[in-house]
Amino acid sequence: MWLRSQLIAGPIVRCSDVAKALAGREHTWSRFAQGARRFAIGLGKKMLLANVFGQLVEVYKASGDQSVLFVWLYLFAFTLQIYFDFSGYSDMAIGLGHIFGFKFPENFNYPYIADSVTNFWRRWHMTLSGWFRDYVYIPLGGNRVKPLRHVANILVVWMLTGFWHGADWNFILWGGYFGLVLLVEKFFLGRLLEKAPRALRHVYVMLVVFISWAFFDAASFEAAFGVIGRMFGAGAVFASSEALYYLRSYAVPILVGIVGATPLLKGVGERIGARKHPATILEPLFMAVILVAATANMVDGSFNPFIYFRF
Repeated sequence: MWLRSQLIAGPIVRCSDVAKALAGREHTWSRFAQGARRFAIGLGKKMLLANVFGQLVEVYKASGDQSVLFVWLYLFAFTLQIYFDFSGYSDMAIGLGHIFGFKFPENFNYPYIADSVTNFWRRWHMTLSGWFRDYVYIPLGGNRVKPLRHVANILVVWMLTGFWHGADWNFILWGGYFGLVLLVEKFFLGRLLEKAPRALRHVYVMLVVFISWAFFDAASFEAAFGVIGRMFGAGAVFASSEALYYLRSYAVPILVGIVGATPLLKGVGERIGARKHPATILEPLFMAVILVAATANMVDGSFNPFIYFRF
């Protein structure tokens, strides 16, 4: 079961992607170094960020505090946890592929900077989106059919996407929710979003995503709608002493996670490398520190789940 989870979690690699490499893989020190660097980044994402946010998620679930602030902290934490967990796993898989002479497809492209839900799904789990496009959506006729059939095709794909993650109804609801949002965006909101300020579009996307994760992580419909209701203040106090304590305790990791979920750090590194800045000599040291810290954290800690292996 563990091996099966690894194979379907992602990035999803098709036979055609690796057929040539199987016949004649190319091994170079440059590719080995690139792979080791990517693996270290992925391990750091998982052990130093995803696990920290996962602890806050578990604290919320074990707590009886249902204040608005704590619900938002939980959703922020889960949003960052699932991203760093899954993108970290994908980075490690891609890095190991480079080490052994394979080039696996990218699976994430900073989805939380998207300015539309359509754009979000072009950036999140890209290999899964491509698989459903090629093997379900296009064979059903894609958009080259009558309008009602086109709508049905989109809904079928997204219901199946939910089912892909699990046979529980909350996953089906999660998939159907995204299908409906994408339809509304495609047929009604498209032009409005284009005219709206980018900041407002981003807030809209993140609100849609937060609500989606409430469905995704819920144990039941009732729990999901309870979380969503408390997001907007239904039957809950705004803040509590417990929520304020965890806000202070996790403020720095959350800020680091928000920055890490954007291309800011990557852009700075690329600019330094392009100018052959003296600071480039620090990159190997930085990667070694991440690798050592992540390994120490993994050995010392007991909270090391890959949450996407559950789905």
